[in-house]
Amino acid sequence: MDGRQVLTEIKGDPVLRLIPVVILTTSQSELDIVKSYSLHANCYITKPVDLNQFVEVIKSIENFWFSIVTLPAV
Repeated sequence: MDGRQVLTEIKGDPVLRLIPVVILTTSQSELDIVKSYSLHANCYITKPVDLNQFVEVIKSIENFWFSIVTLPAV
């Protein structure tokens, strides 16, 4: 099962579909971006190659999803 299939399974399940899904990938392909959002990804991030930049991206994701966003209580 690839990432798109996992995303399809998550977003197709009434219980799991509320889980925010962040796509973290090396792909910058417009086709991959469009496909991910069409499968209801909540966010698409192209991961940097540089380790320090990667760590900063992960910290930003964590800050956004755990400090800024209000998620439903399930």
